[in-house]
Amino acid sequence: MEAKELDLVGKVELRIALTASDAKLESILNTYLPPVLLKLASDHVSVRNKVIAICQHVNTRIKAPSIILPVAALLKQYKENANPLIRHFDILYIQQGLPRLSVSERLKLLPTVVSGINKNFEESARHTSSLFNMLLKLTNSMDLPPRGSAEDLTLRNTLGFDENTEDACFIASWIGKLILYSPNPSSKRLPGLTTEECKFLQLYDKTDTWLPAIPGGMNIVDTKVAAVRFLASGAFSDTERFLPAFFAAADPNSRLSDIGDDMMKRAVSAVSLEDDLVLAPLFRSYLGTRGTDGSLPARVNLQVRLLALLCKSKRATLYTSENTQIVQEGLTSSPQAHVISSRVADQGLEALKLRTQIFAYVNWLARMSDAASIDSVAPNLVSHLKDYIEGQGWPACHGQTSGQRNELASLRSLAYECIGVLAKCSAEKLILDEDLHLLRWLFDSLAADTVGKEVTLGIEQALSSVLGAFGGNLSPDIAESLERLLLHNIQRQIGADEGAGFAIVRSTRFAAVRYANRCLPFQNVTARWINILALGQGANERKEILEEARKGLDPYWHQILNPIKPEFRGGETLEKLSYQLPRLMDLLELLFGKGSVWNSMRSPKSALPMANAYGVAVTFCCNILYSECLSHAQLSINDDWDRHLSTIIRNDEKSRKTVRDRLHAMAKDFGAYSAPETLLRVAFNGTVAADSSNAISCSTSLLQLCSLSADASLRGIVPNITLLRDSILSSDKTVREASSHVFGILGSHSDCPPNQLRNILKEFDEICKGWRQAVGYTYLQIHGAMLATAYYRSRRALRTQMTDWADEATKVEGSVELHLEILNDAQDKTLLDVATVCVNELSMSGIISTSILASKHDAANLTESLTKSARKGNENAVKALGSIGMQSAEDIGEGTTFRKILEAMFDLHEVREPTVQFTVGEALSCAAVGWESKAMIAVLDVDTPSPATPPRSITLPWILDRTLENCNTTKPALRQASAIWLLCLVEYCSHLSIVQGRLRECQVAFKGFLADRDSLNQETASRGLSLVYERGDRELKNDLVRDLVSSFTGSSVNMSGTISAETQLFEPGALPTGDGSISTYKDIMSLAAEVGNPSLVYKFMSLAANNAIWSSRAAFGRFGLSNIFSDSSVDGYLAQNPKLYPALFRYRFDPNTNVRNSMNEIWTALVREPTATIDQHFDSIMGDLLKNILGKEWRQRQACCAAISDLVQSRPAVKYEKYIGEIWTLTFKVCDDIKDSVRTAAMALARVLVGVLTRGLEAGDSSTQSAGAMLEHVLPFLLSPSGLESPAQDVQSFSLSAILQIIKKSDKAVLRPFIPNLVGRLVLLLSSLEPEGIEYIRLRAEQYGVTGQQIDDARLSGVRGSPMLEAIERCLDFLDEVSMQKLRKPLEDAIITGLGLPTRVGGSRILVSLSTRHNLIFKPHANHFLRLARKQVLDRNETISASYSAACGYLARLASDDGILEVVGYCRKLYLDSDDERHRVVAGEIVLALSKYATDRFNALATDILPFVFLAKQDSYERAKIPFQDTWNESAGGSRTVLLYMQEIVQLAMQYLDSPRWALKHTAAFTVAEAINSTGGEISDVIAQIIWPALDKAVDGKTWEGKEKILQAFIRFVRADNTITRNETTKARIQTIILRESKRKNAAYCQHALRCLSEYVELRDSIHLATEVYEIAAPIIKELLVGPEAMDYDMQSGDLPSKTMKEDTLANAQAALLRSINPLGLTNQDLSTQMSRALGLTMKTLSENGGRNVHNAIYEAEKSLFQKLEKTLKGQHLPEVLEAVLVEYVRTLCKSMDQVEQTRIKAAEAAIMLASLSGSSQHVQTALIDWISSAKTDERSVQVQQSLDLVRGAITDV
Repeated sequence: MEAKELDLVGKVELRIALTASDAKLESILNTYLPPVLLKLASDHVSVRNKVIAICQHVNTRIKAPSIILPVAALLKQYKENANPLIRHFDILYIQQGLPRLSVSERLKLLPTVVSGINKNFEESARHTSSLFNMLLKLTNSMDLPPRGSAEDLTLRNTLGFDENTEDACFIASWIGKLILYSPNPSSKRLPGLTTEECKFLQLYDKTDTWLPAIPGGMNIVDTKVAAVRFLASGAFSDTERFLPAFFAAADPNSRLSDIGDDMMKRAVSAVSLEDDLVLAPLFRSYLGTRGTDGSLPARVNLQVRLLALLCKSKRATLYTSENTQIVQEGLTSSPQAHVISSRVADQGLEALKLRTQIFAYVNWLARMSDAASIDSVAPNLVSHLKDYIEGQGWPACHGQTSGQRNELASLRSLAYECIGVLAKCSAEKLILDEDLHLLRWLFDSLAADTVGKEVTLGIEQALSSVLGAFGGNLSPDIAESLERLLLHNIQRQIGADEGAGFAIVRSTRFAAVRYANRCLPFQNVTARWINILALGQGANERKEILEEARKGLDPYWHQILNPIKPEFRGGETLEKLSYQLPRLMDLLELLFGKGSVWNSMRSPKSALPMANAYGVAVTFCCNILYSECLSHAQLSINDDWDRHLSTIIRNDEKSRKTVRDRLHAMAKDFGAYSAPETLLRVAFNGTVAADSSNAISCSTSLLQLCSLSADASLRGIVPNITLLRDSILSSDKTVREASSHVFGILGSHSDCPPNQLRNILKEFDEICKGWRQAVGYTYLQIHGAMLATAYYRSRRALRTQMTDWADEATKVEGSVELHLEILNDAQDKTLLDVATVCVNELSMSGIISTSILASKHDAANLTESLTKSARKGNENAVKALGSIGMQSAEDIGEGTTFRKILEAMFDLHEVREPTVQFTVGEALSCAAVGWESKAMIAVLDVDTPSPATPPRSITLPWILDRTLENCNTTKPALRQASAIWLLCLVEYCSHLSIVQGRLRECQVAFKGFLADRDSLNQETASRGLSLVYERGDRELKNDLVRDLVSSFTGSSVNMSGTISAETQLFEPGALPTGDGSISTYKDIMSLAAEVGNPSLVYKFMSLAANNAIWSSRAAFGRFGLSNIFSDSSVDGYLAQNPKLYPALFRYRFDPNTNVRNSMNEIWTALVREPTATIDQHFDSIMGDLLKNILGKEWRQRQACCAAISDLVQSRPAVKYEKYIGEIWTLTFKVCDDIKDSVRTAAMALARVLVGVLTRGLEAGDSSTQSAGAMLEHVLPFLLSPSGLESPAQDVQSFSLSAILQIIKKSDKAVLRPFIPNLVGRLVLLLSSLEPEGIEYIRLRAEQYGVTGQQIDDARLSGVRGSPMLEAIERCLDFLDEVSMQKLRKPLEDAIITGLGLPTRVGGSRILVSLSTRHNLIFKPHANHFLRLARKQVLDRNETISASYSAACGYLARLASDDGILEVVGYCRKLYLDSDDERHRVVAGEIVLALSKYATDRFNALATDILPFVFLAKQDSYERAKIPFQDTWNESAGGSRTVLLYMQEIVQLAMQYLDSPRWALKHTAAFTVAEAINSTGGEISDVIAQIIWPALDKAVDGKTWEGKEKILQAFIRFVRADNTITRNETTKARIQTIILRESKRKNAAYCQHALRCLSEYVELRDSIHLATEVYEIAAPIIKELLVGPEAMDYDMQSGDLPSKTMKEDTLANAQAALLRSINPLGLTNQDLSTQMSRALGLTMKTLSENGGRNVHNAIYEAEKSLFQKLEKTLKGQHLPEVLEAVLVEYVRTLCKSMDQVEQTRIKAAEAAIMLASLSGSSQHVQTALIDWISSAKTDERSVQVQQSLDLVRGAITDV
């Protein structure tokens, strides 16, 4: 067997050896090479060695590139054979043969290469690396089909990836690794790549793999780009390309990132970031892998992107160890071994970006992690974050530059914020330790961190986040630690050094107060102490701290700031859910106990520390005391808690008695140490303290305490009564009044020291006696003294019942006399007021009565004085009248004093101040029943029983009769006053049987006021009716209801009244509208009738009472609407007759806020289970709403809209599905309502309905009505004048939003039928959404400092970002062939008829979108829309024109060749046939768009387009030139491209060289010139034959601006040596043209013509033109030397040539003159003549014109002349005739000595050439040496000196 195999192999070897040619060798190898290589699998070593020997021989024979190897067969053999040796040689020959194949043959190998590549890798990674390298080379050769094309879609199947997805995954994966790969010989592993992966991509250490200069090497960047393009093709699915696309998008090379970004837009939606198969590679790429051969972490820019992607995955939060590592490695500064290559520097933009993203990721982890995950990772993360902060320096940073500090501040702030959110999420482990280490550290950071304000905000944010950790019940240890911490921080002072290594730079008071309010319960006394401490700074403290501190002392605000969390609600007792108040004793001990800052036992007159907070502390403690006393009453805590507390204590008899009893009990049980006595002491101390800043609050609190306390409690402060003197005489009225009142209570106490009392009263009496001489402050002292005296005597009278009164009788008499004198004689208002108050107090206590007045004084005079004062609105005078009447005997006969007092009070109805009338009502109640009136509840403020008053029996009935009678009077003022008086009598006396028996009469009287137009009368009547109903018993209530119903039904005449059904009850107030709906009595009755319970009318009456008076009358309080249905009979009735629910539900959405709130309170009280109730009565409620939505009352219509909106949002669709059609119909009708507010409500309902619709569309819900039918109903409305076309901005916004939602949520099958019409309408409506004034502003743009184009650019930007355009794009995504065909007509109409820039530009954007994203279905229509678009480019607006030009470019991608050529022809016509410059610009923009956006199509038709582009890019109009120039630069490979199209270009130019349009003619000439310039100086005979006719014609004719370019090109053409320029006829023609053009008289052109002449004579060394040139140049030189004005030249506008033009012309003329001298063929005499002639002009020029350019040109020309002489005379003796001339030429060199360095060097260079001629002329040498010596004497330039030395050397050498 072995011999047989050797024989076979030997025969093949012989055949190979005998082949004589490469062709035969190729044939032999194609047949035998693969089979021979199979023998490498032989079991015999000899066979294998023989094959290897053959391979070695073959290797030497196949080096010629022409030999094609059987690559396909070898590749197939590789795939089918697993033998390593065979594969090795297969790969070896494949690699050699692949480059020799044509591109098409290579690409045929691609399916074979990729087939099974994954399996190949598993078998041999080393061999597969070569295969992958081969694949990369193939991708470089691939011409991928357009994305989305049929070829692209079938590419995956062609490559076999559909069946072998593992191969696609393998290739995509390795392309991703290739993207990460960057050759680095110094490192074996790279970021994201292991050592093995790097070897794989490097072909296992093949160093030349990525060296493009070496054969077989590849360019890494180009290879990556090709591979990524292959990845973006249809060969791979979005899932497969996701990760490599992500790597590409993050690459810094834009060639890769652009493609990567495009792929990511599609791929990101195809993968789930909650899949571990996706997440694991992301984390692995970010962190790298461990070990010496593992991958390094990704580059920083990729890490940033990875983190941003991970921030979208909730599952990423479960990777706890990886997340910890990310934070640790991203924030630590010290590098670690395994990440040393990718360590982030401490500073720099990359570090800033990465760390910012890390902090964002930490925030994501905190928000999205489950409890277990965050608990496990948070402590480590916080530790790393703290290390990061402290590593920078804490609390002060280490030395940094200002820029570094700014970056550091931003990152440091984010680090603090992350610590806060993490601590909140894992509070048990991080915050709630016994010592609160982390919280303490944050407070210390706030106090001491010095980095900047930004960091402060971060710390504050962290502290705010941590607040949530203290929401539950804290353990005692933690609470105690928190208290200590907060107390420490509230007392920190800025600048203090706490000994912890840092100083305090920032206050922590606000944070401490905030924590006290949020983290500690309201009952915590330390927290309240912290609030009080915060108030201690007063006005010096920051406002936010003061505000937060005040909130902390208000239980209502504590409830608002600390709502009970849902997790604490279930199963908790009511006690735990309530907000308990602090224990009073604990509070007093802390604030005023022994050792406290405000020790209650301190000296009363000493100064108070923290005086600003003292009054607040006293008031707060008093409120806590009263709350404890009233704890059984379960007081509601509202926003006016303290005032409410004071109100009920003052006016509620039961509450006041409860407080008094409780205080008495405390005094009895605890004696001097009771809470009341402590508070009395501290309040007294605050009142009399040296610092009076707290006197107002303390005196007010002291007064209330004294008025409620038992006498036993007052004993502690009574001995100090004299300390009140200063307060009584204070300048503050409130302090005087309160202190005087307290003086009366204490002075009348039995334990009051008599001597002290006597002395102070004597002082007060003395002060009072001087009232006649009082001025200024004395009046205030008299005021306080009189008040104190009056309060003292009145309270003593109340205590003693005027027994044991002998010692006071005389003094009282004197006081009364004093008061009467003041009332009669005083003019000062202060004295009159205080006298009135004193009379009232003395009368109330019985000291002054009618009997006393009758015996000792003039009662009538007093009554008249008080009445006179009362008529002026003095309420104290009214009270005084009532008090005197209260003490009068019951004698109401005519002329009696009592009757006069009553009549005087009745006469006060003329006072038009309602508050005065309420005071009159109180006074009447007091006069009628004395101390039995409820108005006297708060008057009795001493610990004594109620005093007796003269008996009463007939006064109250008489007053009631009189009041009821007055209610029917026609006098408006009396009617109004009587209504108020009657209300007061019912309020204060309804507990008496007399009033109870007449409540029905009162009800009739109140009814009579309901018809009044005066709002106060109506409100009074409403309040009165409600009060009558409440005060009656059950029987009376029923009778009243029955009578009320009867009065309206006419079935009874028991209650006659003047009320009508249209009586208006409610003005703006509790139930006010003033619009005839729920404002009349009829409306109330209608609602009551619906319910079937007339008694509700009385309840609704209370809703009408909403005038400022009622809120100021604390006695009346507020009627809680929830009590309206408190009657159990109402509940029972409604349970059986639920007619109220539909109406009440509707009223809950009444437009009036107060009505709505009232009805909601009724609903809340009535309906315990709203959801169940609404479900039960849903049909009746919906029926009622649909019935009333078109009702007559606008308020009904508006309420129905809001109610339906609420119903459909809160109920499942199945509940209202049968009503949906009717709802839509009615909604559209109401949207056109006459009332604006109704339309607004209807639009809101429409929004809700759209939301319901979109949710249904999103869910595919069509159970009741097909989605299509719903859209048919909705879309026309949204697109109608009532929708998007509405003039109202809010309607437009709604309609747009609705359409966007519908389009966004709709399924394509549902929306597709509507797309054609929808797109057309939306395009037309784009302009309607633009602000109306934008066009006005554009027309007047210059007035606003902008251009119209800038405004148009902004408008264009707005269109591109328009949500409507986004909606259109989504509609286009749903198109198919049928709907595209239907869209054609609406879109065409919109483009043609649309007005306004947005619509016009929007149409172009749609064409672009269809061309790029929907090319398959749009391609059949591309030609049509291309013709349509080209018509739009001529729009007057440049922005619109540019948009459609770009659209033409995109459309050309899909258009046919004929369609594109048609557009090009249109552009040519615009450019070549139009006189409008703008048409040329438009043509250029279209062509540029074609080249830019349809490059492949443009290149395919380049022959037809580029010649025209080349011509047009020569346009002299810059705007027209630029687009063509850009097109040429984009499409042409270089200047040599012109040669490819030279004939076409020249032919096109020739057509227009004779054009009558100068601009076009010049452009054609420029085209010829540029064509010559583009040849690069080498013009072949063929090209010359093409160019010459056009060039001859172009240079012909008179001069014009720019013609010099043609002449310069002409010289370039002449310079090229070709058959044309050598032709004698052509040469003569050329010379004629040159000389002709040189004679032109145009000054601007002349300088260029002379230069060309100079160049021409230099070129033609065989002709003699010195004479002709002299004839041309000499006149010019002479004229210029005389002056520019002497020139006979053409100049525009008669201007003289500029200095530069003059110098250039002179320089070129001199150069032409000197260069025209051709020594060859001339006699010495002729040569001398020409040189002498030129020398004369030259010397004159040098002497008279010192211009640098002229000198330079002369010396360069002389150098050229000397070169020609040297060449001609070389080896000959210098003729004498020339010797003299050359000596003169040396003199020209001397003229350079005063010129610049450059000129002197040029002169030296000319001298060097002249020196070479001087060998046989001693005279020339002498002249040169003299010149050199002279020049070097003053020469400072080293370079010039060196040049002069060279001249000397040249002379010596000669």
